[in-house]
Amino acid sequence: MDKNIAIDSSLRTVEWKDNKVVMIEQTKLPNELIFVEYDDFNQVANAIKTLIVRGAPAIGVSGAFGLGLAALQSKATTKEELLSDLEDARKILFATRPTAVNLGWGLEKIMNVAKTGETAEQIREIVISTAKKMAEEDIQINKAMGKNGAILFDNNDTIMTHCNAGALATVAYGTALGVIRATRESGKNVKVIATETRPIQQGSRLTAFELKHDGFDVSLVPDTAVGYSMANGLVNKVVVGADRIVKTGHVFNKIGTYQVATMAKQHGIPFYVAAPLSTIDLKTKAEDVIIEMRKGSEVTGIGDKKTAPDDIGVINPAFDMTPPELISGIITEKGVATAPYEKSIPKLFEANN
Repeated sequence: MDKNIAIDSSLRTVEWKDNKVVMIEQTKLPNELIFVEYDDFNQVANAIKTLIVRGAPAIGVSGAFGLGLAALQSKATTKEELLSDLEDARKILFATRPTAVNLGWGLEKIMNVAKTGETAEQIREIVISTAKKMAEEDIQINKAMGKNGAILFDNNDTIMTHCNAGALATVAYGTALGVIRATRESGKNVKVIATETRPIQQGSRLTAFELKHDGFDVSLVPDTAVGYSMANGLVNKVVVGADRIVKTGHVFNKIGTYQVATMAKQHGIPFYVAAPLSTIDLKTKAEDVIIEMRKGSEVTGIGDKKTAPDDIGVINPAFDMTPPELISGIITEKGVATAPYEKSIPKLFEANN
């Protein structure tokens, strides 16, 4: 069931309410702010796949909530039956967005706690309570990350960001936009330049909407004007989010991030990445990360309007990889990692223990 709900002072992207998952329907933004309710984990899987909910931290929590729904939907009466049903649901949820590491992290965390339950009813309770706790922890993690990043930005900075790594990409507050929020909250005046982020327009539809809603001075530029903006002194620093970071410091993020980072390096502009430790993948090599390819119609049209000839070939990767030599620092809730990342990233996890 869809219903309109008034905007709060802080957007809450996804939450658990009355044994249902409530999400902002992000494909409707900025024209409509609509919240959708789901009581079936398959609906949550579809929401992740179709970008109704997106952003690595947000889909990590959404996946956890999806398993909460699966636990309630299951008719299992024994521990073994329920764990089997949860594993089936995990596979369906995981297949929706293979690049974002937070989804696998959220699902694995829920499956691990589920195995500690002794009865089916106990498993249901622990799965739902853990998922709800993960949502609350996401907000606190983002605020800690914001404080760690705020010291890197100066009064009167104009900060460029790409895609949407704000409250809409997390449960609330945001990663890259959380750093920008924390910078303003520390008393500094900042302006923001948001890239439109073709082909899904997350920058224009979501980041511009979110920052304007929160009273920021924000300007929108086409993706093709990043170099122009930097060459003409319009940008002091860049901060983006991430969908996956590997231990070597290679960052996988929305397509176009690599171009922004390359331009920043060319113009001597610091380029920062803000992401929680749950986005860091210590096991996978950069060359083994799967880049999700999306449907060609996202490129050959805008909405219902066709912008390309029929039967044209389309290459539409959802993400690209930014190498560590282009990155000035990786901002996390446990501190800021700098090169060499193979040494600094593990230290963040040591601080987390």
